[in-house]
Amino acid sequence: MKIAAHASQPLASQVDHLVVVAASLAEGVQWCEASLGITPGPGGEHALMGTHNRLFTVASPAYPQSYLEIMAIHADAPCARTSGAKRWFDLDDRELQLQLAKHGPQLAHFVASTTQAQAGVRALARLGLDRGEVLQASRMTPQGLLDWRITVRQDGQRLFYGALPTLIQWGAVHPTHHMAASGVTLQSLQASHPRPDALRAGYQAIGLTGVEIVQGSPNLIATLQTPRGVVTLESRGI
Repeated sequence: MKIAAHASQPLASQVDHLVVVAASLAEGVQWCEASLGITPGPGGEHALMGTHNRLFTVASPAYPQSYLEIMAIHADAPCARTSGAKRWFDLDDRELQLQLAKHGPQLAHFVASTTQAQAGVRALARLGLDRGEVLQASRMTPQGLLDWRITVRQDGQRLFYGALPTLIQWGAVHPTHHMAASGVTLQSLQASHPRPDALRAGYQAIGLTGVEIVQGSPNLIATLQTPRGVVTLESRGI
């Protein structure tokens, strides 16, 4: 009896990057300097979404290929998605923007990397979770083209108050390959939610590791070692 030569590979994903959202990128940079004690590295613009970012690595033994992204709407570059589709990470949500205007930049989401983004979308769909379509995206960097595939819903929603990760599948180059050490490292990531079993099922469906789930009010909690000591970032249900 022959065993199939191409048995399907189990899904696996890991924490790729944290997403801190800001009312403006300038505010995000100021927040980073004041809160974490570093100036974030360069990022780029996302023409399809009308957003831009700044990046820096937070890689650690527990999260060996991770970074932090400060993301904001680019005031001079409107969203180019068709048919009224929204920007990623709930950036078009009025309540979220009001919270940012009132309280400043905040941890809102995280992205998980995988080699099987489309399979991950199907696995979540079997649980009744619509993670969105897999879009092709890219941007130029001083080192060349950075390209990736990423899940984005038409309504831009993060789901589970940001605790169900967006999935990303990188091309040949990962952005951390060209990042210098920042002095900031990710020590742990925890997701709190009133329906932990549903969230846990989503993590299991995509083979996600490295994120603790607890029952409680919606919250993402990232613990970072920084030049200012240990800093905890929280989403607080936004």
